[in-house]
Amino acid sequence: MTTINPVTDLTVDAGVAVLTIDSPPVNALSANVRAGILAGVRQAVADDAVKAIVLICAGKTFIAGADITEFGKPPTGPSLPEVQAAIEDAPKPVIAAIHGTALGGGLEVALVCHYRVAARSAKCGLPEVNLGLLPGAGGTQRLPRIVGVEKALEMVTSGTHVPAPAAAEMGLVDLLTDDASLRADAIAFARQVVAEARPLRKVRDLDDKIAAARGKPEIFAEFRRANARRFRGFDAPEYNIRCIEAAVELPFDEGLKRERAMFVELLNGNQSAAQRYYFFASRQVWQLPDIGADTPLLPVKQVGIIGAGTMGGGIAMNFLNAGYPVTIVETSQQALDRGVRTIRANYENTAKKGRITAADIERRMALLTPTLQMERLADADLVIEAVFENMDVKKDVFGRLDRIAKPGAILATNTSALDVDEIAAATSRPEAVIGLHFFSPANVMKLLEVVRGAKTAKPVIRTSMELARKIGKIAALVGVCPGFVGNRMLAQRQREAQKLVLEGALPWDVDRVLYDFGFPMGPFAMSDLAGLDLGWVREKSSSSTLREILCEMDRRGQKTGAGYYDYDEKRNARPSPVVEQVIRDFAAKQGRTSRVVSEQEILERCIYPMINEGAKILEEGKAIRASDIDVIWVNGYGWPVYRGGPMFYADTIGLDKVLETLRRYEESFGADFKPAGLLEDLVAQGRKFGDLK
Repeated sequence: MTTINPVTDLTVDAGVAVLTIDSPPVNALSANVRAGILAGVRQAVADDAVKAIVLICAGKTFIAGADITEFGKPPTGPSLPEVQAAIEDAPKPVIAAIHGTALGGGLEVALVCHYRVAARSAKCGLPEVNLGLLPGAGGTQRLPRIVGVEKALEMVTSGTHVPAPAAAEMGLVDLLTDDASLRADAIAFARQVVAEARPLRKVRDLDDKIAAARGKPEIFAEFRRANARRFRGFDAPEYNIRCIEAAVELPFDEGLKRERAMFVELLNGNQSAAQRYYFFASRQVWQLPDIGADTPLLPVKQVGIIGAGTMGGGIAMNFLNAGYPVTIVETSQQALDRGVRTIRANYENTAKKGRITAADIERRMALLTPTLQMERLADADLVIEAVFENMDVKKDVFGRLDRIAKPGAILATNTSALDVDEIAAATSRPEAVIGLHFFSPANVMKLLEVVRGAKTAKPVIRTSMELARKIGKIAALVGVCPGFVGNRMLAQRQREAQKLVLEGALPWDVDRVLYDFGFPMGPFAMSDLAGLDLGWVREKSSSSTLREILCEMDRRGQKTGAGYYDYDEKRNARPSPVVEQVIRDFAAKQGRTSRVVSEQEILERCIYPMINEGAKILEEGKAIRASDIDVIWVNGYGWPVYRGGPMFYADTIGLDKVLETLRRYEESFGADFKPAGLLEDLVAQGRKFGDLK
């Protein structure tokens, strides 16, 4: 064996050179890895005893992509195209032996090899689109030449990881093998290639699959049309499509130049910066400064849930999906039966879409124990309360639970805004109490706010975070305050949206501005979807708000066919002249004069107070990092990932601009816009939220 460099070695096995990359954790294409591959290929080519080369990786995976920490930094070592050229132009066959994942630059390296052997468990993909980028090393030019235009379009715009058997069907992989025999089978395949004098097949020279699409722009037009909703707001999917078009219509080298130019444009743009920022933020959110890996994890084998309504049932599904036995408690048989029926119906709908099987449904439902007796929770390791959002009700539940739950059990509340410490005080073991704020629908939404009480024990916190990971959530640890992080900031936007419609903007004006910004829907459309009558009681209604007036008119949202908007039988929304008149009349009664409100003002008054509140949250230590706030907003509230999150967005537009705008609005509209002290300090110091550690 010859050591090429610290991450690469070369061995020769009866005429086959095996070039092994060993750069944990994922063999990313760092400068060292690139240099090692280049030197190893050159050495193997120069050795007359070598007839073929196998490129393989140690550890859990083949090359899983570029080293994105190098993005935006001066280049060091050989470039990836230089390494690829050495492989592609080698006078001896080069075979990629793929296990784990061949992603991004890893797949682009495999594509310049003359043949590809893959373990059946391997996956291949070009996920750069998820970082606001496109494959910048020939991926968009070579992929359609080997798998065809339609499959290439789907792969580069979705970032999908394609299982090896499917990759083999596409022609991307030449031989499938078992994980344990990958090295031996790749060497045997290399010898077969030599013995049969197979050609040094270069993907760049293949033409038949792109020729079929040449002169057919309708293929691309239809793909754009079919995916317009999925791609809305994002730059990278369109750039990827244009590169595939270039692969079809241009000579290979010209297509490469087009791809490179578009890659650089995306790399230097705000969207990719935001998406790369979010990539790291979503990993850093799991790091808890005062809770180390030596903090003991509590055993959780049995889960109890109190409440079988929409939220309780959705929470139960998360644990059933992960294989946890769940006991779910309700106060009436009717409510319990309805909750169980809803869980089954949700699973059946998922099965109809082909995502799970009938056997999966029965396996999960068999783990569910419905009961009317809270005493059945005595053996649960974790109990989650999901009852009505009322402090007295929750305290009563926790008082009873304290007498039933076994010592060491985690007692969690799903409250979205109430004081977790007050709830914990209803027990004799506040150290066991934590907030687990799931977002609705709980079986769909990825975010989980883990709310740390003043007395919550560290093992309870660490266990809760690890459980979140096991049930497929992304968790952010936050502190106790009204609304925690997400809803506390949302309240700022909701307040301004309501004020704006009384000053002259209409609900659909506000919604349009926020939709165009990148949110899936605006606040008024969201209210209609959720139901305007949530928490509303007719007997207590006093016509003191627009919402109350609309509820009194039985305009309660989509479910009644009318809310802020009018709806047709398919729930398509139309601006409502009735609501417009209600708003005018209500504003007039308050002595307000209608004025023209610009789109810029709508955006600033909805977004900047959220940023300001985020600064206060950081100032108070209720979030660990600014990036945690951004993770919460991207996953829980539909903040467009291509804008990074509210705190990153503030850094992008400039904190000095945010501060100046808040001060201007404070003069006009009062204390709601008073800037946070942290924001003022950061501007004075010339720093950003991203500079906070």
